[in-house]
Amino acid sequence: MSTGEGNKKKLGNIKTIIYGRTVMILLGFLGQLVLLALGYFLLRNYSLLLYGLFLFISAVAILYIFNTRGNPDMKLSWMFPIAIFPVFGAIFYTTISMQPGTKMMYGKLRSLARQTAENVKPNREAWERLRKESPQMGQLAHYLYKRDNSPVYTNTQAVYYPLGDAQFRAMVEELKKAQRFIFIEFFIVSEGRVWDTIHEILLEKVRQGVEVRFMYDGTDVLFNLPNYYPRVLEKEGIRCKMFAPIKPIFSPHYNNRDHRKIVVIDGRTAFTGGINLADEYINEKMRFGHWKDTGILVRGDAVERFTCMFLEMWNESEREPDDFGRYACRDMAPVPPDGYVIPYSVCPLGPERVGERVYLDIINTAHTYVHIMTPYLILYYQMMTALVYAAKRGVEVVIVMPHIPDKKYAFFLAKTYYAELLEAGVRIYEYTPGFVHAKVFVSDGVRATVGTVNLDYRSLYHHFECGVILYRNSQVAQIERDVQETLLKCEEQTREALKKLKLWEKTLGWLMRIVAPLM
Repeated sequence: MSTGEGNKKKLGNIKTIIYGRTVMILLGFLGQLVLLALGYFLLRNYSLLLYGLFLFISAVAILYIFNTRGNPDMKLSWMFPIAIFPVFGAIFYTTISMQPGTKMMYGKLRSLARQTAENVKPNREAWERLRKESPQMGQLAHYLYKRDNSPVYTNTQAVYYPLGDAQFRAMVEELKKAQRFIFIEFFIVSEGRVWDTIHEILLEKVRQGVEVRFMYDGTDVLFNLPNYYPRVLEKEGIRCKMFAPIKPIFSPHYNNRDHRKIVVIDGRTAFTGGINLADEYINEKMRFGHWKDTGILVRGDAVERFTCMFLEMWNESEREPDDFGRYACRDMAPVPPDGYVIPYSVCPLGPERVGERVYLDIINTAHTYVHIMTPYLILYYQMMTALVYAAKRGVEVVIVMPHIPDKKYAFFLAKTYYAELLEAGVRIYEYTPGFVHAKVFVSDGVRATVGTVNLDYRSLYHHFECGVILYRNSQVAQIERDVQETLLKCEEQTREALKKLKLWEKTLGWLMRIVAPLM
């Protein structure tokens, strides 16, 4: 029996354990919420004076929320439950926003970022050239370096993959070439051909003396992998950990998931994009029709930023952080320059919304067109205004969405924005063969970004994410070509088509819109 088959059988035998654990975790959360709600309802009827105190607390909470920094849509979403359930809503908000564990994590990541800065030195000459070619791009590069420690790189080449199938094949070939180290970080890992193939390569590399580290999000314990799976990999020589393991204890930290997809090989090559380590992402398994995903390979100087991204997240739970300099690639052969490349990360714990800023910058500065592929369309006021204004000032704004959704509630929620966008001149298409999981923005034939950031609140405000910006890079044309070829398989949406939606679909969409900022 092969290693992959043995692993698959092992996982199959514990399915009941996995689901049993999932049920226990969910019951733990539910029990805590029930106790909190029960306490509230018992106390609220205790006396008029006490109820008045409850109303006062809720009023203070609303006043505090109103005066805090942040997205106004999220503020309104918090005010809604507080107004309906005085005190309970306030207590819930306080629990979410003032969690000391979250603040400690942010402090640790900030400290690690300062250490990283010592190894990620900005190319001043490259930035000056970029600023002269495009003052606007120079300003964006300045922001990303100052707020995200993400400098602009020139001695870098990129390869764009229009399907997860192609990216997976490239990852396999590059992993086989590893000689020093392999760093892998994913949101979803599920048993099947994809993980079995990657797993076998990692085992072979461990036997060859290559350092292998593997990190995945803790939500996998609910549906895909057992809680002890990191120990299984550790025994095989693969250093492994889960990010924020799920436990039956209520914590806002669970809302901040590691949604990044990163592969770093020897500090010379890196991958990111939409695909996870599961078979549906390469169309090995059909769940929602044909799965349209995208990814990108980066080779050259820009890989160092992905190396540091991974190590920062890995070291967040370590007592003794790694020496970042150990994994720097100092002897790499020069890579012919191909425009400008800026890898960037998104941290939901601080004040900066880097993914949001990148998307808004592309929309607000587009001259001719901005074409977007996204699996979800959950917009707040500022993003909606930017898209509408771009269309009204004559920019061709095209959004490609799935026709077969993975989450129907998100699909109907997205439809609530269609009418306003279509009225402004935004063109919306749905990919009729199946599901679009790509996260792509491309504009004016000179600029594009590919990564893990969805156009929704979760990616922009709650998740750890990453991406790559390309400017005057040869792959920008390839990305635009992919968009045009995808449009040939799409159906354009009209206001007349929206009228055909059923009443319950419209109602679900509007109800979800109220709570979307908090999801």
